[in-house]
Amino acid sequence: MINKRLLIKNLLAHNDECSFYDKKRQLNLHSREGKAKFLKHICALSNSNPTNNSYIIVGVEDQDNEIVGDDFFDDSRIQNLVNAFLENPPKIQYENVPFPNLPKDKVIGLVTIRPKNKISFFKKGIHTIVAKTVFVRIGSNTVPVEGSFEKNRQNTETVIGIENNSRNSIGYTLDGVIDFMNNRHKDFSPKYKVFKELFVICWAGIQKRVRDKTYLSRVDIELINEQVKLFYSTQDVVEILFDENSFTILEYVPLGLNDKTSYYLLEKVTLRFFDNGYYKMETEMLFEPPEYSRKMLFHIYNTNLALLTKLQKQSELSKHDEKDLINLPSTLMICYLNGFDEAKQILIDAKSLLKSFANPEVFANFKDVMRILRKMKYGNKNE
Repeated sequence: MINKRLLIKNLLAHNDECSFYDKKRQLNLHSREGKAKFLKHICALSNSNPTNNSYIIVGVEDQDNEIVGDDFFDDSRIQNLVNAFLENPPKIQYENVPFPNLPKDKVIGLVTIRPKNKISFFKKGIHTIVAKTVFVRIGSNTVPVEGSFEKNRQNTETVIGIENNSRNSIGYTLDGVIDFMNNRHKDFSPKYKVFKELFVICWAGIQKRVRDKTYLSRVDIELINEQVKLFYSTQDVVEILFDENSFTILEYVPLGLNDKTSYYLLEKVTLRFFDNGYYKMETEMLFEPPEYSRKMLFHIYNTNLALLTKLQKQSELSKHDEKDLINLPSTLMICYLNGFDEAKQILIDAKSLLKSFANPEVFANFKDVMRILRKMKYGNKNE
């Protein structure tokens, strides 16, 4: 079992960007340009490594390898994005890896691209990339090629060596559990569970008992063996279920208008563990958006537009404006889910305004809403 934090360190220490790994300061999958860049590198690394894994590290400065981190990013729908645009798409996995010196809401993203023999190419165009384009890696550069090209099989021994040097140990596992329980989350009722005498999951959050169920907010969940963060949110509410063979995360989204909030089931994620040291993750989207009166939503939508105009003009906000601003990401999402198609793009365009606002809760809510919208978007293979 590979310790993903150690793997990232070994990749960064091995060399600069090369034909089997790339690094990025951050991912931007809000725009077609950002998606095109991401897909281009997936295509190139897959074609250049037919017999070994290849990697993209997200949250690292390009010049000096400084680990700066990026936001928690769900893997669950990115494979559908790759499948939608690439012919012969490789299997990919996106994992969120915590590092000790990063803020608790920041991680390093690790994209693993599995080897495959067939050549990947764009089956339809996106941004400036036209259909049928093939990309490969030449050193640290991603370039388009025409016609046939020689497949690179020289990286296999090097990559396997790096992966073998990144294997987990009992020491890494114990250190991870102790750090999670005693240092990072000692005030959030931390718990752990061992599965199949091998896998260790730790989780923590603020507990809230409602009837016969216990819910958690401000939740952090990690698979310690691989140093992978399974879930992180400042906003959502989670229910944890487990037995001897599986661990299930039920994610709820708090949504509402006029101070009336209800919890809506968003997604079910189940990790199933097997005796042979293998596990698999199953994801099921369960969200049914709430419906509201069109007249009320028009009022709220226009109020949000007026509020964003005030931010752009740097006008002074009232206490009521500041409260509305905290709820603006959620209310714009509700508008979008009820037929205000432009509300999503308006929210995306407002990112810099929300990020610069003094109250950090505003931007934290923006990031959580965008995470939810990404889950829905990547569930649609045509996006």
